[in-house]
Amino acid sequence: MSTTEKEVSHPVKKGSFLEENSKSLLFIAGAVVLLIGVYLWYQNVYLKNRALEASAKMYKSEQYVGGVDSLASKAINGTAGYPGLEKIAEEYDNTKSANLANLYLGGIYLRKGEFKKATEALGKYSETGSPVADPLALGLLGDAYSELKDFKQAATYYKKAADKSSNKFTSPLFLKKLGLVYEHLKDFKSAEDAYTKIKTQYPESQEAAMVDEFIARASAQAK
Repeated sequence: MSTTEKEVSHPVKKGSFLEENSKSLLFIAGAVVLLIGVYLWYQNVYLKNRALEASAKMYKSEQYVGGVDSLASKAINGTAGYPGLEKIAEEYDNTKSANLANLYLGGIYLRKGEFKKATEALGKYSETGSPVADPLALGLLGDAYSELKDFKQAATYYKKAADKSSNKFTSPLFLKKLGLVYEHLKDFKSAEDAYTKIKTQYPESQEAAMVDEFIARASAQAK
């Protein structure tokens, strides 16, 4: 009998790993298949349905977002059978509507002077790749921390906001705010750099028109 025939004819030895764990291996394989199926259902059915439901319920709140304080309260708390932004953000997490609701909430809380709530809502916002929403969320966080007198955090978020989507509309605005908080922190060299960046990179912006006096002030203090 050849060596090959001997090897083929030998059964799996008693006590071998495969024999002792065959049932466990089958169970694990079945569990993996089940988990994959659950994950696919969660992504393609459950989350999709929740996203559509959240979007349908949210449009009423969006109508109140830019309104006066009484309307802003309706946006937050809801009205006439429509859930407010707080409920949408909480109950429909992992959806685009909940993410946008957190951005709206941050802006409303800032306007109402509820700065701690603003940081909490904006901190839950996840970047979407939007050249408008993403830097706005970061900039609003900077505003909230500025109002809370946490200028180090404010500087962090203003810098991120200015760098996130470089354009002549939002970037110079956040750079100006960045320079101002650096001045509060007595970091006049960094303030001068932020103001100078407005002048050199965004000379046609509204902020650039008066930035020379800011540069001069920071420069004088930096010496």
